[in-house]
Amino acid sequence: MKGLVSRLRGRHPWAMRQDAPRSGLIRRLPLLIIACTALAGAVFLRDDLSFQALGRHAEALTALRDGHPVLTAAGFVLAYAVMVALSLPGATLATLAGGMLFGLFPGVLFNVTGASLGAVGVFLAARAGIGADVAARLAAGGGGAARLLERLRRNEWSALLVMRLLPVVPFFAANLLPAFAGVRLWPFAATTLLGILPGALILTTLGSGLAGVLSQGGAPDLSVLTSPQVVLGLSGLAALVALPMVWRALRPRREGME
Repeated sequence: MKGLVSRLRGRHPWAMRQDAPRSGLIRRLPLLIIACTALAGAVFLRDDLSFQALGRHAEALTALRDGHPVLTAAGFVLAYAVMVALSLPGATLATLAGGMLFGLFPGVLFNVTGASLGAVGVFLAARAGIGADVAARLAAGGGGAARLLERLRRNEWSALLVMRLLPVVPFFAANLLPAFAGVRLWPFAATTLLGILPGALILTTLGSGLAGVLSQGGAPDLSVLTSPQVVLGLSGLAALVALPMVWRALRPRREGME
């Protein structure tokens, strides 16, 4: 267990050390900023992040895209990344808007890039703050939490992909929990990009036909996201990805029986 603690602290060079202690407030500042902006966004931006608001601005956004395509694409990706990094509401709406403005392709590319960059921002903010300390304390405490942490460390790729594919864990929580578990940046970033791709494809496809719906004063039918076909498809992908974890868990028992 001491080895796990050392590895976790080694992964986090900015982790708190006895010879260079940092203020508790400073270490918590990134997460405090995210929490405050998320709360403010939920209270004050509710009306601005709606289908009705998107319908009011659809014509202006389309004209901006036609006049400045590169600038609009870059601004969209940046705005999406900031929205996710600050845990603001409206990620689904932004994904639909990406499909409306840019079509299925390159719309899905812009959507996935913006969401992934924002998720990495949240992950880094949490890890640079108290994430390293939380991971080290869990490992040092022993018990079930330390064993779960060790299993996650051995199955980073599979566990993170399953977390992204199954809509059981909210998106913002799936950005924070790996930071608290001491997950490495590269597996987190790669599995985020791959794991959100199926859902992004569905929403971007819906968004590609959104302009006509909004022009008639309607709203997109998002019930497809909870349809049996989509749920079973994502569950099947998650089960396939989880097979390596199941194999590693069962292998010691099989070896012990032989």
